[in-house]
Formats: sequence, structure tokens, C-alpha cells
Amino acid sequence: MYPFKKILFPIDYSIPCEAVVPYIKEMLGRFSAALTLVHAYYPEAIAYSELPVTGTSLTDTARTYEEKRLTQFASETFPGQHVECFVESGDAGTVVDRIVHHQGTDLVMLPTHGHGPMRRLLLGSVAAKILHDVSAAVWTGTGSALLDHTPNLPYKSVLCAVDNSDEAEAILKAAAALSCTYGAQLSLVHVVESPEPTPQLDYTPYRKDLLAAADFRLRELKGKLGVHAPHAVFDAMVADGVRQEAMRRKSDLIITGRGRCQTRFERLWSHLYQIVRESPCPVLSI
Repeated sequence: MYPFKKILFPIDYSIPCEAVVPYIKEMLGRFSAALTLVHAYYPEAIAYSELPVTGTSLTDTARTYEEKRLTQFASETFPGQHVECFVESGDAGTVVDRIVHHQGTDLVMLPTHGHGPMRRLLLGSVAAKILHDVSAAVWTGTGSALLDHTPNLPYKSVLCAVDNSDEAEAILKAAAALSCTYGAQLSLVHVVESPEPTPQLDYTPYRKDLLAAADFRLRELKGKLGVHAPHAVFDAMVADGVRQEAMRRKSDLIITGRGRCQTRFERLWSHLYQIVRESPCPVLSI
């Protein structure tokens, strides 16, 4: 998976999609990676467009139009770069998952598409499906993180968010390697979200012990991997805590895991989704 050698960029021609381009160009140059573009469409949409449908079927007309459009986007956006282009009919998340398996993709890069006052509650359905389904690492950011700021490239400050799961070691390894590649300052955070007290059970007396145990484990992990980076352990809502630490560290990128999101459907709306939609910068989930 790392270093990234095959990058997949799902295209929908939106403004947030265009805002991802500088980040992709930086990754391509940094890792000498190959780039694949994919666009998913529904032929039925052509029926509501001004395209003439004469002499060929609606399906053929739609495919020809979308192939030409994507090829033009590739040549204009990534001049001089060899780019593979795939145009497929169907649900975007399903199409991306299929291309990831077909291409052996290492990294998918895309924006979320939650809009308006509901943005803090929802991720775009395509981004949510990709985060849940695909096996490759996923780089993503909300519209506000991409559009409201000049891209902070190359990355100078990377925040690695871990927990007590089995994937913490792999996450930290990847974060340390990527930070080294960029010459970026690495910092770590473990946000312990202690349970809310109930009339039957109050965890408050044990909060200090929970924080101490998390701190001890993180120090052990750093020692095992030979990682020398500052870390913070504190009690908060996970997404809020990660966001606050990212702002305090002026992070350009957050690296975290997503194994929990991939194992059980009922945990679809896990901490990762909250972290992505609340983050002040792009998030790389592995």
C-alpha cells in the first residue's frame, strides 16, 4: 500500500473535485505514481441533456460523450502525465470499488460531498461507500477543508490519530513513513472518549486510570517502532478532540485508521466519518 504507486481519482467535475487536483499532482510527483481517472454516470441523464440522440442508442451516445469528456479533462488537468481513463455506467461507489480491485490501487483521492446545514451530520454517499468498501487507502476532505484554504503543500505537519485497536501499529508505521518522506513534523493523538455516567454506573473515578493506560500504551508503541514524536492523550468526543489537536498543531494532514468501518455495517457511522467531516484539513485513512 505504501509508498503509493497507483492513485485513483474519481471524477464528477464538481468544484470540490477540482480542489483535490493540487493534492493529487503533489502525490504523483512525490511518489512517481501512476494515475487513473474514473467517472461513473447514468445513461438516463443524457435524456435530459441537449445532446442529440440520433443514429445510435442512448447508451452508446452517453458512453461516447462521457469518454470524450473525461479524456479532455485528463489532458487539460494533467498535461504531460500518462493517465488511464475509465468510464462506466452505474453507481459511483460500486464502480470505484471495482476499479480498485481491477487496478490494484494503493490510494483513492476524492472530496466528500456533504452540503449545506447538514454537512456536519452527513458525508456524501459516494465518499461514505468508498470509505466503507474499498481496500485501498483513502484520502479525502470536506468542501470547507479544501475550498476555504490554500493547499498546504508539501505537508509540513502530520497528525496521527490512533486508539487501542489492533490497527494502531500499522497506522503509526504509515504515518511515520509518510512524515519522513515529506520531512514533516509528526505528532500523535489518542482521544479517550470515556462513557457518559449513568445512575447505575459512573466512570468518572476511573477516567484518570483510562487516560494513564492509553498514555502508557502509546509510549510503548512509540518505543517499539522507534518513533520520536510528541503525543497527546486526553478525554473528549473523538472527532472534536482530533479536530482540536489538528488545529493546535496546525496540521496539514490527519492520518488515521478505518478498520472498524469495514468490519460491520452497523458501525458505518463510526469515528472515522465524524473525523473526516469535522477535520480542518484532509484526512488519509488506511
